[in-house]
This record gives sequence, structure tokens and C-alpha cells, in this order.
Amino acid sequence: MPDLSTFAWVLLAFAAFVVGISKTGLPGGNTIAVAIFAAILPAKESTGTLLLLLLVADVFAVVSYRRHTNWPALLRLAPAVIVGLALGVAFLAVADDAWVKRFIGVILIAVIAITLFRRRVQSQVADAGPHRIAAVTYGTLGGFTTMVANAAGPVMSMYFLASRFSVKEFLGTAAWFYALVNLTKLPFSIGLGLVTAPGVLLDLVLIPAVVVGALLGRRLADRMKQQVFERLVIALTIIGAVYLLL
Repeated sequence: MPDLSTFAWVLLAFAAFVVGISKTGLPGGNTIAVAIFAAILPAKESTGTLLLLLLVADVFAVVSYRRHTNWPALLRLAPAVIVGLALGVAFLAVADDAWVKRFIGVILIAVIAITLFRRRVQSQVADAGPHRIAAVTYGTLGGFTTMVANAAGPVMSMYFLASRFSVKEFLGTAAWFYALVNLTKLPFSIGLGLVTAPGVLLDLVLIPAVVVGALLGRRLADRMKQQVFERLVIALTIIGAVYLLL
């Protein structure tokens, strides 16, 4: 078990709670969990440790919203995501912790830019031709960011919002997207040494916080209006990105 202070454990428990609630109710908030884990644990190890908690939360998200998935949207994203994952694996194979931290910062600068230009992207996604371009761009960036830093949330949230999904369709499509991507990442993360025995022990302690967050997020989504949902997603994306950059 990692030797951590009480304050560090409290922060990690809060991050685990955020993982749960972001999967079932407030997409975009997961970046805060990425920031906390990267601040407390070694950068590369933090990605593998957080990945296991994300997989637990994925189960709740898929079970909750499995009937609201837009499969054509996922199929359009699949080729680009695979390319992004491969690029992320290659990067992690040669990068050290310092480089991973720098790249997380670069990634989030890109995320902020995407957020600011959301309206422009939204108009592009509405058309058949540019829609494919947006899928390639977001899919590749999403695959890379999720492999390197578990930070695809802000990127893909902007894509799903631009696709004008309802609250439930957004959450259902995102649930299957992250579940499939995270399962694909798992063997690579193990092979790269990102998933460690101390990390697994830490995750076992934090799983209850994930469960509480996931259950609360499900209740919030049932009561949330579309406009409020979209504003929260955008706000959490920006806050999480800025927090990690600082």
C-alpha cells in the first residue's frame, strides 16, 4: 500500500467520488480526478491506477444508460480512436514522468481551444462531410489523451455536445465509448508497467467512493434539464483543464 498522508487519502477519495459522478451524471468533471491523481502519485503510475477506477465506474454507466447509445456515432469514431491509442502507447513506451506531465499540459491547452471554438465545431458536425472530419479529429485526440493521461473526457464531451445528443443519449454513448476504450487500454497499461500492485491495493480502498459517486450521478441525471446539463459539461471541462494546467 502506498505510504500517503491523511490529506492525500482524502484527496484521492474525493477524486474517486468524482470519477463515479462524472460517469453517470456530470461528464467533464473527470479531469479533476486526473489532476489529483497526477499530483499525488508518479505521473505514469497515476494513469494506470486511475484506469482501474474508471473501469469500475464504466460498469455503472453502461448498466444505467445501455438503452440510450448512439452506435453509429461510436462506429464513426472507432478507426480514429484506434490510431490515437496506438500513438499514445508509442509515446508512453519512451516518455518519462516529466514528459508525461508536460504533455498533459499541452493536451489541456488543446482542450481549452476546442471548448472556446465549440460553436464553430457544432455547425460543422451538423453536415455530413465535415462530420467525418470532426470524428477523425476528435477520435484521434481522444484516443491519444485517454491512453496518455485518462484525459479524453473534455475532448469527447465537446464532440458529443456538438452532435446535439440529449442528456441520456450523451451519457449512454459516452458510457459505451469509455468502457470499450478503457478495456482496450488495460492490457497495454499492464504491459507498460502502469498498473502496479500498490496501485491495485489503493484502488480497492477507493472503490466505495466511486460507487457512491456513480449512484449520486445517476440521480442527478434523472432530474437535469438539457440546457443545464450542457452548461455544466462545458463549465466542468474548462475548470478541470485550467486546474490541471496550474
